[in-house]
Amino acid sequence: MLLKNNIESIKDIVNKSNILTDEAELYCYAEDSSNADAASKAPDAVVFVETIEEVRRILRYANANKIPVIARGAGTNMVGACTCPHGGIVLNFSRMNKILDFNPVNMTMTVQPGVVLGDIKKLAEQNGLFYPPDPSNFKVSTIGGSIAQSSGGAVAFKYGTTKDYILSLTVILADGTIMKLGSNTIKDAVGYHLNQLIIGSEGTLAIVVEAELKLIPKPEAKRTIAGYFDSIEDAVEGVNNILKNRIFPSTIDFMDNNSIKTVEQFYPCGLQTEKEAMLLVDIDGFETSMNYQQSLVIKALESAGASFIKVALTEEDIERIWTARRSSFAATAQLAPDVLSDDIIVPRTSIAKMVRGCKDICDKYDLNVCMVGHLGDGNLHPQIAINLENEEEFKRYFLAKSEIYNLAITLNGTISAEHGVGIEKIEYIGNIIDNSAIEYMKQVKKLFDPNNILNPGKIFKM
Repeated sequence: MLLKNNIESIKDIVNKSNILTDEAELYCYAEDSSNADAASKAPDAVVFVETIEEVRRILRYANANKIPVIARGAGTNMVGACTCPHGGIVLNFSRMNKILDFNPVNMTMTVQPGVVLGDIKKLAEQNGLFYPPDPSNFKVSTIGGSIAQSSGGAVAFKYGTTKDYILSLTVILADGTIMKLGSNTIKDAVGYHLNQLIIGSEGTLAIVVEAELKLIPKPEAKRTIAGYFDSIEDAVEGVNNILKNRIFPSTIDFMDNNSIKTVEQFYPCGLQTEKEAMLLVDIDGFETSMNYQQSLVIKALESAGASFIKVALTEEDIERIWTARRSSFAATAQLAPDVLSDDIIVPRTSIAKMVRGCKDICDKYDLNVCMVGHLGDGNLHPQIAINLENEEEFKRYFLAKSEIYNLAITLNGTISAEHGVGIEKIEYIGNIIDNSAIEYMKQVKKLFDPNNILNPGKIFKM
């Protein structure tokens, strides 16, 4: 617990108007988008940092006094990664939100951690460039959080995830040491790639205060093809057929029948609600290739048994159908007081078994689930509508979640593809990672943060 003299010392570092200590204000930072039952208590203070020097001085002070420090962007993560199980100081980066440099010739952008992903994408695209990582909340989530969780999104199948677009990072260690990791160049074969170690570490090793991003040329054209199927198995076969035809879509996304119906009620846009499954296939590239790619995708879907196919050609039509897909979480939230979205991934050969298995498990425990995901890479998101205040229902959810994770592992998959571990999956990490590997991870944590002040209680227990 922070003592009064701790607060006064922090006021010597930042303007007192940038510090929250009121109980009602702190309560807002007790949770994130995970709706976690294991929701932590509120922090002892929230500090809106504005400069690298402020971050450095706060970390030095916190480390000397063994006060936990939790970095927070928009709080949109789904695993309790920025909750505060031990109280402490939340560093709010919403005011470190500047794009510091944009170099269209080098195709790079240097940003502070509080910059919203949507703003990065917009500036890049206005200049004919492209920053691909696109988590569904990219219009509000920040690059700092995206780096912390190594977020992905629908286009990861073709373009990769956050880790593939970070050239260099400026980070601050627990003791206040500032380090520049990586380089300003596309290639870098000098020493250990410690910047890649920081990406996905959920703020447990260092605090990111600046990042240089790699951009790529924006594809000239894009189309979205929606294919509807009467079975999950046919939809998966549609994915396989596309790849057999040597077409590499930027996205192959999926919605099951419950998700289709739920989204159409929430955001009416003409979805075929009687169909068992829908594939959303994005193709991109040169305009001259669009008709050829489109014809092959349609042929692949039809040969798998697609019963209805619709092509979105204009930006407006593409935006409409993708808004529907991205609305699945909000739509599911209309079915119950709360919604919990999970994140599992299996090889493509096991997708149909995983989808069916999730639905059977949720039926077994009388839970309402909407299944969506990125079928190109086997990444599925069961979205379960639930009342977290109903203890009996939550117990059923916990049992179902454990069985879903076990099924993913049995099918040679893993329990997180893009959401991270946080506090929600900490009990399961030993089921998927070798114990000796976890011990090495703990040694790395102790080297970077010997006093365990950086986001303690996340990923694994120390």
